[in-house]
Amino acid sequence: MEPTGVQLAGALGGLGFPEILVICAVAVLLFGSKKIPELAKGLGEGIKNFKTAVKDEEKQVQVEEKKQA
Repeated sequence: MEPTGVQLAGALGGLGFPEILVICAVAVLLFGSKKIPELAKGLGEGIKNFKTAVKDEEKQVQVEEKKQA
């Protein structure tokens, strides 16, 4: 299901297009256009690793709960 504009705005903390555009412009000024994809890749990998760790921890908790039951 595609997020609607209202759902997307809520997920972004109420940031509108102009605010996101300013944030992107500042990021380009700070890091340079060649460094941004590298930073985004690192951020994506970090989020992926975090999600994997959370799932592993949830599985571990479920196993512990089954042992105690």
